[in-house]
Amino acid sequence: MEGLAQILTSLGAAAPAGFNAYLSLLLVGIGGRVGWVNLASPYDLLQSNTALGLLTVLLTIELVADKIPALDSVNDIVGTVVRPVAGAMLFAGTSGEMNQLLALLLGGSAAGALHAFKAGTRPVWTLSTGGLANPVVSVFEDLVAGATVVLAMLAPFIGILVLLIVMGLATWLLLRLRRGIRAGRRSSRAGALR
Repeated sequence: MEGLAQILTSLGAAAPAGFNAYLSLLLVGIGGRVGWVNLASPYDLLQSNTALGLLTVLLTIELVADKIPALDSVNDIVGTVVRPVAGAMLFAGTSGEMNQLLALLLGGSAAGALHAFKAGTRPVWTLSTGGLANPVVSVFEDLVAGATVVLAMLAPFIGILVLLIVMGLATWLLLRLRRGIRAGRRSSRAGALR
């Protein structure tokens, strides 16, 4: 059971980096400092004053950039590299005795999958709301990422459950929005043909 909890902690720390890399890194660094998670070397550098300060600055930049409709796309392009790398680091740093190459691959894949979901859904939010929902969606992603990382360190089973529920609800909502966009396009075409 302890091995499963360790894997869930690592997954719960790594996957949310796909939504917000710097928030995940910062929270795990703080968690390492206060003893919520043990960070293996060299990843224990995340809990240093320098790393925590730098991550705070980068997080501030990302929080602003991700709330501005045109800038959020640029942020997602940069995130295509940053988020999977952060996820790989987080999984490897929290995974204990696991093979490091496997940990890096699992963490990078988990964060990369959530990043792909995020980057792939932003156009739907933008089209369906004229960009007005983008800041709201971004705040929601930040809250989910932060809550999942903290829960992964304190209650890993609950953290993963929360992440899965949120991803399921987001997918359901996006499918409904896409159907609405398609129906609107069909009605526009039908009206134009009359």
